[in-house]
Amino acid sequence: MILLNEFLKINKTSLDEICAIYVNRGPGSFAGIRNSLSTIKALFLTKKIDYYCFSFEDFKESDSTKYADVPQLCEKYKIKKNLINPIYLS
Repeated sequence: MILLNEFLKINKTSLDEICAIYVNRGPGSFAGIRNSLSTIKALFLTKKIDYYCFSFEDFKESDSTKYADVPQLCEKYKIKKNLINPIYLS
C-alpha cells in the first residue's frame, strides 16, 4: 500500500478516481504475486475497485501485446478476477 499511495501521489490522483486495476499474475515470485493480489482484493472489498488478473499467456492469439492493450484484451477474452489456482503435488 505504501508503494501504491506513493504512485497515486506522484500522479496526482486518488483511489476514488480508479474504477479498475489490472494485475499481471506472472511470471514472478509466488509470494510477490500473492501479496499483490491480497492488496488488490482488499481494495475491491473496501473501495469497490474492480480488478482483473491476467497473464500475457492469456492473450496468445495477439502477436505483440502491450500493457496499454490489457484493458481491451481482458474484455475481449472475458478475463476477470481469475486468481491463481494452486497446483498441489503429492
